[in-house]
Amino acid sequence: MSLLRRIEKGGNGDGENDESQSADESKLAAMRQRRQVVSDVSRPGGRASDNSYMDLKTRVQNKLLSELDQTMDISQRAQVRTHIEELFNSILADESLVLSRNERQRLFEAIVADILGFGPLEILLADDTITEIMVNGPKNVFIEQKGLITRAPVTFDDEEHVMRIIERIVAPLGRRVDESSPIVDARLPDGSRVNAIIRPLALCGPTITIRKFSKKPLTVDDLIRFGSMTKEIAEFLRACIIGRLNIIVSGGTGSGKTTLLNVLSSFIPNNERIVTVENAAELQLRQEHVVTLESRPANIEGKGMISIQDLVVNCLRMRPDRIVVGECRSGEALDMLQAMNTGHDGSLTTAHSNSPRDTLARLEVMCLMAGMDLPVRAIREQIASAVDLITHQDRLRDGSRKVVKITEIQGMEGDVITMSDIFEFEQTGIEGGKIIGRIRPTGLRPKFIDRIEASGIHLPPSTFGIGRSNY
Repeated sequence: MSLLRRIEKGGNGDGENDESQSADESKLAAMRQRRQVVSDVSRPGGRASDNSYMDLKTRVQNKLLSELDQTMDISQRAQVRTHIEELFNSILADESLVLSRNERQRLFEAIVADILGFGPLEILLADDTITEIMVNGPKNVFIEQKGLITRAPVTFDDEEHVMRIIERIVAPLGRRVDESSPIVDARLPDGSRVNAIIRPLALCGPTITIRKFSKKPLTVDDLIRFGSMTKEIAEFLRACIIGRLNIIVSGGTGSGKTTLLNVLSSFIPNNERIVTVENAAELQLRQEHVVTLESRPANIEGKGMISIQDLVVNCLRMRPDRIVVGECRSGEALDMLQAMNTGHDGSLTTAHSNSPRDTLARLEVMCLMAGMDLPVRAIREQIASAVDLITHQDRLRDGSRKVVKITEIQGMEGDVITMSDIFEFEQTGIEGGKIIGRIRPTGLRPKFIDRIEASGIHLPPSTFGIGRSNY
């Protein structure tokens, strides 16, 4: 009969003394506690279960870290994982913990994710259907799939756990996050954009927002398949890029501006020198001759900051054929317009706005943020001369992302910048919660069509919805 069975029956039957019985009872209590922990691990969901699982995970993980060789090269993930698994099995045996295969695998993967990866985020980052991850403190994690936001089936242990993951993300980039610098922008190794904000600014605890990028960059064919644009619009935009038009991709947050900018950049000929300027390098250009520049925040002493504006000014000295700015947010807009007006045709950038007309208004404000005391008319003349086309992307109510307007900047009439829509999205109805419609030509021929034809591309009149007699 096992020790546990004998104690539960009230003794070992051999008239042991009180001291022996007390020792057996202590063993029984330890066994029951261990059995309860194992039981709780196999029954996830409740508060007691969460606490017991957390205690077990912390205990095993701490012991594993104390025995792990700190000089190991963690970049050799396969070897480190094998070594961790050996130690993990040894620790479970020493602890006399008997777990089912699923429980053991769940615990092992959680510990490996904490040591080598990004903890509970690993399973979400591996899911290609997830486009956004939002961590609102340790117990509230949300995801976006197919444009809809739902709660994720993962949590962190506590706020300290979230902080460890944030530090693991930003440390390789030479950035920091603490009470003196509680906001940080970063990126993951795959280029996914990360924003983190912590206490005392984030009252609900450390908050992480990750804009995931596809492991395989989306192509123009993907956008056509998704319904974001039509084949005719793709050909038109390709012609505009080759014709070296200056283009601004506008839209709201999460509308797909960076994705569209990435697709447009893929149309740039492979024999041109491209310089990209970003806050966090996330563009995935496939051309051979690409120079990637990334801004840098100030150090702990408040020195050493290199802004987007500084990089735009510097890249003009780098002999670029094309300048691609990830996003204009402030005074760099003026330097970008100057570049567009001084021989750097074919430049691309993005800007937050609600419409093409709002984009022009935002450009004016951003130019004023450069600190120059310029009259508004001078700024508008710079915009009208520099920008040729605005491609406006929107995230519709059903979560789909579409190009809703393509607008030409024609020039100035008095103090007003004149514009004309070349394509616009027309909604025809709603079916099964999905917005039905199409982006159609307005019938207007853009004035810059001569520049496109000069580059050797001839678009059929039907592209703009006009007959050959009107062309």
